[in-house]
Amino acid sequence: MIAVSPAGWGGDMMRLERPYHDGELEVQRRLGEVAEGERNGRVVADTILKGALKFIGQQQMAVLSSESADGTIWASVLFGEQGFAVAADDQTVVFDLARAGIDEADPFWENIATSDRMGALFIELSTRRRLRINGRVERTSDDRLVLKVSESYPNCPKYIQRREIRFEKGQPVATVDAVRTRGERLDAELADWIAGADTFFVGSGHVDRGLDASHRGGPPGFVEVVDDRTLRVPDYVGNSMYNTLGNLMTNPRASLVFVDFERGRVLQLVGEAEVIWDGDDPANRTGGTKRFWKFHVSRWRASALPGAVQTEFMDHSPFNPKSQ
Repeated sequence: MIAVSPAGWGGDMMRLERPYHDGELEVQRRLGEVAEGERNGRVVADTILKGALKFIGQQQMAVLSSESADGTIWASVLFGEQGFAVAADDQTVVFDLARAGIDEADPFWENIATSDRMGALFIELSTRRRLRINGRVERTSDDRLVLKVSESYPNCPKYIQRREIRFEKGQPVATVDAVRTRGERLDAELADWIAGADTFFVGSGHVDRGLDASHRGGPPGFVEVVDDRTLRVPDYVGNSMYNTLGNLMTNPRASLVFVDFERGRVLQLVGEAEVIWDGDDPANRTGGTKRFWKFHVSRWRASALPGAVQTEFMDHSPFNPKSQ
């Protein structure tokens, strides 16, 4: 088990006295990982680590979670030039949308007009470094978002497939066939897309502690398409913080977003998740935990990556479980 540590990020932080909410604590108790959770919870702060301030400004991708007026949670991916997101100070992140590739039809933009809750994940796939932030967002102009930090902490590098991401401003924006942009059931093409994926991102939330955006990765095919409205996701050994599972214990609403880096497209799914604590796992899909969660799709939305996004696959995570 890899501990979460601020090593390499540098600087002091204002630790939270209560880093976990009721759902996270319930999962830790259920799995007998309270001590590990307490130790790793020391990195949860209400400020951004000093070393991470520069890290944010170097990123060309951010995963964002938002919440619609009816409580539906959406996960979105935003790409931009280096510097499209910067830490103005240790409690403020500013997004310069003029330097990003914007999908104006993404529900994210409508959601933040009615709810200021937002989660953000800054992830550098090429180095397997990631930083999670949740807080309150304000759109101060057409080209500017300001995120005020409530919680911030680094995550361990497990299960991240390395890819080089480049945002080349000025390239034409790709389009998606309008007939294939949304639906309620997964067709064969979408099922094949999901079944071949090695990475997705998830948005979840807690009524008091806000929204989270997180990463999930594994060997290609680690997400199982059970039927046209159900996915099954293995839950691997992690850092004992259980932020996503803890959220799901209190609020099953969640969203997944799959990015097809090779074909330049994005798939957003919204629905509800249920946790399976002791599932049948003869092929060792969970790496020994026997934990899964099922995701029940209520609807999906497909779109294209901005034409400015260029990617190159590097290698798979050495931590990915080996199926039997």
